[in-house]
Amino acid sequence: MTPTRLSPKPSPSLDPQSTPSDGFITDREATRQAREQQVGQRPGTLNVHEGALPPRLFLTSYDDTTCFEEEFTGRYDELLEYMRTHPKLKHWVDVRGYNDLPLLERMMQDFGLHPLQMEDVLNDYQRAKMEVFDEHRLFMVSRMTDFTSNLEIDDDQLSIFTGPNYVLSFQDDYDDCLDSLRVRIRSNFSTLRRHPSLYLAYALTDVVLDHYYPTMAAIGDYIERLEEAIFAEKRPKRLLNRILRIKKDVVRFRRLVYPERDKIAEILRLPEEVMPETLKIFYRDAYDHAIQALDLAESYRDNISSLTDLYLSDQGNRMNEVMKVLTMISTIFIPLSFVVGLYGMNFQRHDDQGHLLPHNMPELYQPWGYPVVIGVMVLVVIGQFVYFYRKGWLTNR
Repeated sequence: MTPTRLSPKPSPSLDPQSTPSDGFITDREATRQAREQQVGQRPGTLNVHEGALPPRLFLTSYDDTTCFEEEFTGRYDELLEYMRTHPKLKHWVDVRGYNDLPLLERMMQDFGLHPLQMEDVLNDYQRAKMEVFDEHRLFMVSRMTDFTSNLEIDDDQLSIFTGPNYVLSFQDDYDDCLDSLRVRIRSNFSTLRRHPSLYLAYALTDVVLDHYYPTMAAIGDYIERLEEAIFAEKRPKRLLNRILRIKKDVVRFRRLVYPERDKIAEILRLPEEVMPETLKIFYRDAYDHAIQALDLAESYRDNISSLTDLYLSDQGNRMNEVMKVLTMISTIFIPLSFVVGLYGMNFQRHDDQGHLLPHNMPELYQPWGYPVVIGVMVLVVIGQFVYFYRKGWLTNR
């Protein structure tokens, strides 16, 4: 029986016109979980956070010639019995969901896991790290990332325990990014099946690193669309807010990758009896991948900073264009308003005795006075447009 295939996550919409949800859910969720920790509780106390999913158990057992897969959800004793009766096989136990504390406590006892490490698994907001326990066994934490349809970075914790002939992995949800690794194990020509179980722990880490690149590619595409939107004739609403949101996402991505790089560096410094030199060459390659992901994050951060400056500069240019049009309109109507105001003064043409007052608006009684004034006003407007054109104000020279 093969494990149930899980549908992949929908690809994110990269249209800047779309409206992303407010806030960064994962950061807030981690903060909420941190606040829920009881002060003064005994170290190693296991707490399942609210909303945790019931655990599903997937077993993949293999060697050079055999590959066995089955879901043992609700049948933990059968899973354990199968592993005990097949000691020559290499086993990968994938646990998805934490909402069964007695089961997790049993696994902790059966596999000799330290309570402090299991506490880190259940807290589910640990930074990437590596620890050595029982002299030769490793406990590793990685952060898996995805650029969601809400246009933000979503990260999940992947916890890994290594043993003599097995690897345990823990995830808090059913979404699975490790299916490509299962496909490799099923292949009869896979080199993974010929390596020791410790190589599977490297392969899990490598899959996590590989998922950084689609995340960064999606962010890069979205940044390009934001740049196009800045110069679009119809600019999306709240464009600056979206630029700042993606900037926070890139900064958050850097915070995820830096510990991953440091974790791999610690693995490379492990002694030969813990991490054989034949496997370190693969971790060196993973280290290079982490460095490349960091370089991409740094590059995108610089691009977003330039994008912010570009937005503000273009915003200033648009405002200058508006001010220029308003200024020209005001300049055109200033002399016209002067002429109209001048001839709108109500001075009498004759005094009370009927005597002529020659200096009080003599043009009021001219038969061609109105057309002449209108003509003068038109000539003034034409003269101003000619002046503006020669200065290049009408052609943006």
